[in-house]
Amino acid sequence: VMRRLVVLVFVVASAYGCGLPTVPPVLSRVVAGEDVRPHSWPWQISLQSDSSGRWRHVCGGTLLSSDWVLTAAHCINGRYNYRVELGKHSLKTSEEGSMAQGAAKIITHEDYNTMLSRNDIALIKLSSPVTFSDTIMAACVPDRGVVLPHGAPCYVTGWGRLSTSGPPADILQQALLPVVGHATCSLPDWWSVLATDKMVCAGGDGITAGCNGDSGGPLNCQNPDGSWEVHGVVSFGSGQGCNVFQKPTVFTQVSSYINWINTVRTFSFCDYLASINNIIRSQQKPQLSKTGSVL
Repeated sequence: VMRRLVVLVFVVASAYGCGLPTVPPVLSRVVAGEDVRPHSWPWQISLQSDSSGRWRHVCGGTLLSSDWVLTAAHCINGRYNYRVELGKHSLKTSEEGSMAQGAAKIITHEDYNTMLSRNDIALIKLSSPVTFSDTIMAACVPDRGVVLPHGAPCYVTGWGRLSTSGPPADILQQALLPVVGHATCSLPDWWSVLATDKMVCAGGDGITAGCNGDSGGPLNCQNPDGSWEVHGVVSFGSGQGCNVFQKPTVFTQVSSYINWINTVRTFSFCDYLASINNIIRSQQKPQLSKTGSVL
């Protein structure tokens, strides 16, 4: 029976490999954002806080595994509680295949700089692992140090505002944002010194951009084998508005933080093993020596 169970778990895991949605996205060249094909970005999550007394969407994020979510450090405020909604298409309706999970642990980068938006990255440990399905799946992550070429076609996804002063989206949106190389993005009339080599810039045509509410969400880029990697975490845009010419959306570059991501997840797993060990030890009755003292 145990052998069958192990085989079944392996089959389920392999059936839902990272970055390969059961329902592939419709990749159009629509200039502005558009409604996504339902559940075609199954790693997209809605990060919600109770800051207003009820749960509301504050940021996006990316499911990296059954129990870890990637988002932006600036999305996190220590005064509030957070939860993660997974498998969502519309935030306004109850949907089959979606679920909410509490945040058991939130780790923001220790060197996050609020003023300069540096190291704007955070990881959320879910309260319990999720089961992958057609609506909930993990994205792949790039190899350490990978830098996308100028012009690489990537997609930003999120429930952010549809325009600078417009309402937030009810339906998950996608928009094509070509990558802007660091040499261009760091020019004086672009983002200058604010754009570091640990960031990815994308867009900047003055028409399409990430906007308020997209923060923390993924920059999705497709591999030659068809799988999708999360290369960026939405970090910041222009204070003049969402769609400003030569002010592309700036993302934290995931490939620059692979070591950090792995370290956080490893230490968390070690903490988990230690807590299990402590529980086991506390349940063991102390053995007494012949003299009656505790061994």
